[in-house]
Amino acid sequence: MHDGILNVYKEAGYTSFDVVAKLRGILHQKKIGHTGTLDPLAEGVLVVCLGKATKLCDILPDHDKVYEATMLLGMVTDTEDTSGKVLHTSPVEAADYPDSRLEEAVYKYQGTYDQIPPMYSAIKVDGRKLYELAREGQTIERKARPVTIYALEILRIELPRVTFRIACSRGTYIRSLCRDIGEDLGCGACMEKLVRVRACGFDVSDSLKLDAVAYLEQEDKLKDYIAPIDSMYQDHPKLYVKESADKLVYNGNKLKKENIGRMTEGMLPECNLSRIPSEERDAESRFLVYDSKGSFVGIYEYRLAEGLFVPYKMFL
Repeated sequence: MHDGILNVYKEAGYTSFDVVAKLRGILHQKKIGHTGTLDPLAEGVLVVCLGKATKLCDILPDHDKVYEATMLLGMVTDTEDTSGKVLHTSPVEAADYPDSRLEEAVYKYQGTYDQIPPMYSAIKVDGRKLYELAREGQTIERKARPVTIYALEILRIELPRVTFRIACSRGTYIRSLCRDIGEDLGCGACMEKLVRVRACGFDVSDSLKLDAVAYLEQEDKLKDYIAPIDSMYQDHPKLYVKESADKLVYNGNKLKKENIGRMTEGMLPECNLSRIPSEERDAESRFLVYDSKGSFVGIYEYRLAEGLFVPYKMFL
């Protein structure tokens, strides 16, 4: 069984669940999950957690998600992308939409703004997902939610299409951003294409399509493409317990300072325990904890009030 993180290229037409289901068949293991759902129309980086790494699914940082999107001006659909029912169209003449006007409409969304999520989404209202209600022909009022666009860059303008790169917060719907820009321009718009080019430190240039995963697994080479669990937190200091404390970490117990044999930080030379928080330092810090033989066991938090290392997430 594999344990670690795999950078999969989700192709258009598959749901994220489809990818996980296919991987279970390819790898012959059940414990597989993913972080950050992609719509069926979208493609690109899907970070997949295997085996023990499935415990990462709810804690992996996702602040570095970057997308390339193509917005189609002059078309409005019920799903806010080109897969949906066309509600109305408008002509988009170059004379009416000079680059300066398009740039102003797009770049105004940099920063934080209140976005109304699409009806075709997995958000729940009164226990039911919005897309279930939408399929029944219902449209209900949705509350706007704050989302943050960290960076936005127009890559190409080829009317009626505008392609841009966007880095955004969790919960941002690129479909809805296209909708909002189209409404501002007065012609309407929907999303035609979406590619996630970066997520959780993984880049699209290194992602593997399912057929490549199947081939590498057959050739017993897939392990070379699976990132170890602790590689996701290389900014955390590393603690190695004494041999006498191995049993404590194997059972997920709290640790005292005297249980720590040594401490290293990334690829730096071995250092002392001065990085452990004190009154003059942060009240709480997280550490990667290894047994005395160097095997990664989990992430611990140091609780200043208790003077103890307390398990945050174990990977045994």
